[in-house]
Order: sequence, then structure tokens, then C-alpha cells
Amino acid sequence: MSSPVKKSLSLYLLSFLPFTITTPCFSEAMRRKAPTTLFLVFLCVLLSAFCSLHLSRTAISLSLKDLRFHPHNFIARLEDPDSLNQVIKEDIKELTHRTRHVSSIQGPVDSVSVLLLNWEVLVLVFVSPSSDTSLTSNSGESFYCLFQNNETSPANFSGVLPFSNATAFKCLLPNGNRRRRPFHQPVLTRSPEKESAVVISSAPVMPRWDFLVYESFSTENDVVLFVKGVNNRQGINKSPKQFNCVFGNHVKTPVTSSMQEVFRCHHPNLTAVNIPTASAERIKVSLEINREKLVVPSVAYYTPRRTPANSKPKSLLCATTMVYNVAKFLREWVMYHSKIGVDKFILYDNGSDDNLERVIKELNEEGEDYNIERIFWVWPKTQEAGFSHSAVYAKDSCTWMMYVDVDEFIFSPSWLNNSSQPSKAMLKSLLPPISSNRSSIGQVSIKCNDFGPSDQKKHPAEGVIQGYNCRRRVEQRHKSIVLLDAIDHSLLNVIHHFGLNKSYYSWKDLPLDVAAVNHYKYQAWPEFMTKFRRRVSAFVADWMTGVNPKSKDRTPGLGFQPIKPERWENMFCDVKDERLKLLTQRWFGFQTPEGLKMAWQR
Repeated sequence: MSSPVKKSLSLYLLSFLPFTITTPCFSEAMRRKAPTTLFLVFLCVLLSAFCSLHLSRTAISLSLKDLRFHPHNFIARLEDPDSLNQVIKEDIKELTHRTRHVSSIQGPVDSVSVLLLNWEVLVLVFVSPSSDTSLTSNSGESFYCLFQNNETSPANFSGVLPFSNATAFKCLLPNGNRRRRPFHQPVLTRSPEKESAVVISSAPVMPRWDFLVYESFSTENDVVLFVKGVNNRQGINKSPKQFNCVFGNHVKTPVTSSMQEVFRCHHPNLTAVNIPTASAERIKVSLEINREKLVVPSVAYYTPRRTPANSKPKSLLCATTMVYNVAKFLREWVMYHSKIGVDKFILYDNGSDDNLERVIKELNEEGEDYNIERIFWVWPKTQEAGFSHSAVYAKDSCTWMMYVDVDEFIFSPSWLNNSSQPSKAMLKSLLPPISSNRSSIGQVSIKCNDFGPSDQKKHPAEGVIQGYNCRRRVEQRHKSIVLLDAIDHSLLNVIHHFGLNKSYYSWKDLPLDVAAVNHYKYQAWPEFMTKFRRRVSAFVADWMTGVNPKSKDRTPGLGFQPIKPERWENMFCDVKDERLKLLTQRWFGFQTPEGLKMAWQR
């Protein structure tokens, strides 16, 4: 036994003997019994220690019966640049090899948390592929986030991230913890009352959403990282020479492009990363800022590029957009555009909590006309990054990509007189032929007509095309159909269009008499109010942020508060336009005893 341990034990034993040592009436007989007394006290100490150990092991055993996930540490500022390799090596080793076995889990589990906007905490749970644990909304389990001071909040299942296979939960940071600095990551548990003994204060610091590597995607030739907090201003981007991508236990590769939230770099040498094959182990990937000796905290993982087996032929025309709670609008948008030429739809779901998933499933089961893929994209205010992601993600499956929102419908005025039925060739007739010449057109832009509330007070049951028929006189925006092969290496976009490889491709604007986008932008007030939740663009101020009152991204007369302007129902109504309304009645309407009904009405 070491000296400090002996000293502690001696002090502990002496604490039981104050009367024996200090009382003046201490008799000779008691002195003779002192060895016996000491022996009995020692036995009591041993018995107490045994009981404490037994009880603590029992408590641990009981707590392991309750499913829980403890937070993982992050890497951040490095005071010593020479320690970069060792820090990352230890971080990756801890993440990829640390095991948190619980009785109801087979294999390792781990969790990391990120503080998002509006005090929302995103908890990502990584379960071993060998585990049979289900953490979906159908598992029937209730989870909680347990924070410091034993404060809790319900953890709601959000979805599964498709590229890291992490299960996402969201909870709110309790008020008491909002005043504490720094913010510590919570423990995800289904029995918070049995976790009260856990030392939450020793949990890792929770990274903030405004400085984070949040996603990674591997192409055949390079790796694309999506990073918040580095290029923060539109049009102002740091040089790629200032960064390296960092993989696994210390491998770095140079960054070749730095634009908005998108960084591209070379693939690592897997042997150097200490991963001998493209195995199931997760390889952390982050971004190093050279001058500041800083590695950005990351929840992204590197996946080597795999060639898909039995790859299907490319679709000629696809459509993608970022959505939030659009279930009530989706059928109309998909059915219309599918009938006039869209072969596939890719939806980046920005955290919907309506029945969007069910509507998508129903449409996909109705026939081959509807091919819809939903990508769970939980990251807030990342519309530009999501579109950049789609440009590389869909490149193997789509030739042209149409970037329009669910409240936007493309049509040509010529269809009014020439088409009794919709045709798959209609949208594709707007596309130029693909050529190997340097003058090839790589992007087609179509001007928007912005429609107003049209005297509607609630969402029209027959759909937005039938419900809104009055618009502004002058178009404000355009939307584009882009040849994915023509997009610039940087993946730069401003939502409405992409930057092109100017050495080979040019841009074409279609006049309004050839094609137009009916943008049902200003709808009935209850529907428009949902837009007050948050703007999805990274470079556009939120509705309630008091800046740029005259910006085209602002709604005239709205202000910065979700207060209904006077005469909202009659605003933005300069021209009555029923062209698409009449056309879709012809194509999709049918008579019922209750009157005309549209094909998308249920």
C-alpha cells in the first residue's frame, strides 16, 4: 500500500477514536482492550468499504439497463502547432475505438451535440452497424437531454443523416443552462432520474453552430467539406492556401477551393490514415486554418468514394429544392412537374415535423411517374450549401437539374393553345442540346412572376395554382435549370443560379413569352407566417433581424415582426393572371357532385 493511502487510512481510523484517546477517565482495562477495539474498528471499515463497493456496482449495473449516450469530445484551438498530429490522433482513436456498452445495445455507441440557433441542441447518436438497436420514431422510446444541474428537456427524434448514418435528436437548452458558460454537451438518456449521479460538468464543451464542419461528401476525384464560420460574407472568400483538410490520425491534404461554405481537397492516403481498407470505421475529417493554428470542430466523417453497382442510366431532367413542412403542397408540385418532364425529385428536408415523409411514400407508391428522394438535411440556414451538395451528389444520376421551390411552377404560355394534355417533352423542349463545343449552353434561366394572397384567408384546398390568381406587374427573380457537368469546380451558387465553367459553357435567359415561373410567394397569412420561422439562405437575414429594410429579400410592408399588415389579402395584386389556372383545370381537373376537383386533392 502506498504511503498516501496509508496516511489517509490512518486518519480515517483515528476519526473513530477521539473519545478513547482524549478522555481523562480512560481506565487501565480499556487500555488493555485497545488492540481489540482497533481490530473491531478495522473490521467495520472493511465492511463499510465492501458495502459501498457492492452498492456502487449495483447502481452501475442498474443504470446500464437504461439506454443512454454520453457525449464525445471535440478538438478546437491548438496552442502548439506541433501537437496537431497527436491531438487529432487521440481524438480519432477515442471516437473510432471507444466503446460504451449498455445491456440493451450490441456494439459501441456514442453521441455528440451541437448548439444550433434559438437554443436548440442537436444530438447525433452513432450506433455500431452491428447493433440491432432501433432509435427511430417507431421504437416507442422517449428520450431526454440531461444537462448540468440535472436540468432536462425532451429529446425528439428528427431523422437519420444519410451520409454519416447518425441518428439525430433535438432538444431545447433549459433556461438555467443558458446562463452558464461554457455550454456543456448533454447526456442523451431515457431515464434522467437514474442519471443524477453522472458528473455532467465533466462533459465536453458543446460546439456552436456558427463554427463547425457539418458535412462531407466524396467525389471520384476529391472530398467536399461543408463548413460554417470561415467564409461568413457573401462574395468574400478566403484563399484555399490558408487551409488543409485533416483526416483520421494526422493526415492532411491541401484545399483546392474555398467558396462560401464549400471547401474541396484531395483524397487522403488511407494507409497513412491507419485505416487499411475502406472499412466500417469512421474517419473524422475537419478543416485546419493554418495561420490561426486552429482545427474547426467537426461532426463530419470521411467516406471513400465507392462506384455504385448496377448503376442506372442518368435521368435527363431532375428537380431539387430545400423544404420545411411542405406536405400539404407537395402533391400538387410533384404531380404537375412530373407530367411535364421532371424524371426525379431530390428534396433536402430541413427538419420537417409534419407528415412529409408519409406523403413522399404515398407518391412513390402510386406509380413510376413519381420518383422522389428525401435527404434529411438538418443544418439550418444552409440553402446555398445544400444546393452545392446536390450538384455533386446528383451528378451520377441526373444530367440537368432544375432548382425551383415547392411554391414555384414552370410553364410556357404556348401550352395554352397547343396542348390538350401534359407531355413529358414539355420542359425538356426548353433545354438546349448538349454539345461538346465551347459555346455550349450550361444554364437556362426563367423569370418569375410573384403572386399575392389573391383575397385568400387560408390555404386553398384545390391547391395554390387554383387559389392564387393575382400577381405583381414586374418580375423580381429568376430560377434556373443547370447542366450539372457545366457547374464550376467551386460549386458557387446564389440559390437562383450557379457559377459555370466559363471556358466551356454559357448562360441563356428565356423571355417570358417562352417560359415563366409562377411563384406563389405571398400566400394566405397563416401560410406566409411559416416563413417567419427562419430564412434558409446563409447570406440572407432572418425575417425578424432588423437590417436591410429595402432589400429585395424583404417583403414590402411587412417589417421585422410577424404582424399581419393591413389589407394583406389584397397586397401584391397588380395583374390578374389565370393562364396556368385554366391550363391545369384542363389537364388535372375533373367534375364531381361537389364541383370541380383537382387530381392532387385527397
